[in-house]
Amino acid sequence: MKTEFIDVNDTRKNLVVEIPSTVVDAEIDKVARDYSRAARVPGFRPGKVPAKVVRQRFRDQILHDVAHGLIPRAVDEALRERGVEPVDTPDIKDVVVEEGQPLKFTATFETVPAIEPGDYASLTLRRPAVRVEETAVEEALERLRERAARFEPVEDRGIGVGDSVLLDLRRTATAPVERAESLIVIPGEPAPPPPAPREQTDTHSNITVDIGAPANPPGFDQELSGMTPGETKTFDVTYPANYAVTELAGTTVNYDVTIKAVRTRHVPDLDDEFAKDLGEFDSLEALRRRVREDLEHEASHQVDREMRAELLKQLAARVRFEVPASLLDREIDRRVEEFVRRLMEQQIDPMKTNINWEEFREHQKEAASEAVRGALVLDEVARREQLAATEAEFEAEVGRYAERTGRTAAAVRARLEKEGGLGRLYSGLRREKTVDFLLSKATVLPI
Repeated sequence: MKTEFIDVNDTRKNLVVEIPSTVVDAEIDKVARDYSRAARVPGFRPGKVPAKVVRQRFRDQILHDVAHGLIPRAVDEALRERGVEPVDTPDIKDVVVEEGQPLKFTATFETVPAIEPGDYASLTLRRPAVRVEETAVEEALERLRERAARFEPVEDRGIGVGDSVLLDLRRTATAPVERAESLIVIPGEPAPPPPAPREQTDTHSNITVDIGAPANPPGFDQELSGMTPGETKTFDVTYPANYAVTELAGTTVNYDVTIKAVRTRHVPDLDDEFAKDLGEFDSLEALRRRVREDLEHEASHQVDREMRAELLKQLAARVRFEVPASLLDREIDRRVEEFVRRLMEQQIDPMKTNINWEEFREHQKEAASEAVRGALVLDEVARREQLAATEAEFEAEVGRYAERTGRTAAAVRARLEKEGGLGRLYSGLRREKTVDFLLSKATVLPI
């Protein structure tokens, strides 16, 4: 077998192959015999069709099977001899196969050039000291108070700012009438009457409105002011032409509301009783200490994330070649899938958004390229240092994922196997272990 490797660029290669005619003819004979045993040809008993008839009648199919049998083996053999590992399945083209002639074809593929990770100690990172300001502690305590707020019925007054109102509502929207000058007028004929306003009515029961909320219609809160449970009121709201919700801009909406309940929001005092109500603290000071510890813990994790990101950025800079297009596309696909998953978790239909997905993919290229380069260096370091995820680490990661998703570890593992995700999980764990290894070798400067 003759082979020729052609370097198209740093990552793209062509492999030109010529398989001797003797090998091709032997494979044709083998495939033709298989066809003879299974062929059904009028005038011949099964298994008794002459080889010449089979070769003539099934010529194209036989040559197709020969090519599909010889080409993968030839490519695999040539790559192993050269010690070359493609990052994706080679693309086969320019196939020429004929009886009595060598089989010729070209395999195009991408590969990763040799990577030199460099001196690990030359990776220089800065680790800022973790500081939590007192204002951050107070803000966190205030958020706890806000979450603990409760609503109490209002019985001795009407609706006021800050109240939460339970009501039934009927809304009738009237679209604006088109401007008169836009009507078509035929000379000598009376002007047509203006079009009647379009109306649309919808009804909602037991909805809650927070008085003073920015999203409330203009003037809506003022109309409800002073009302008490059981009262009914009808009023109009005219939305300005530049209203943010374009469907409502310039329309007049008639509201018919019935007040069912009025509640006021009560935020607990920040004291020892509040701390005890949370269940695990005997005083406000104990709660304050826990809040500070939690903030320091999160700040420390944030510093770790930033250091890891900086480490990957420095590793990526050590790769001088353009990353293989297939790896880049794979990383962009992963980012798009992750973005779509987050949209769906927020109950947003990705197909109903105004996202230009081609532009979105284009904007991901730079970050995706850096991520691929960093991953390539991590894989090379892992190979050199013989780093790998253990089965125990794999099982622990599966268990953590199962706990987060409320499924059993067996179910998670079965799904990973079905979707071909076991290798990706092992690879991810190996890279995480490699990052930890490099962090232990890098030069870390406190600031």
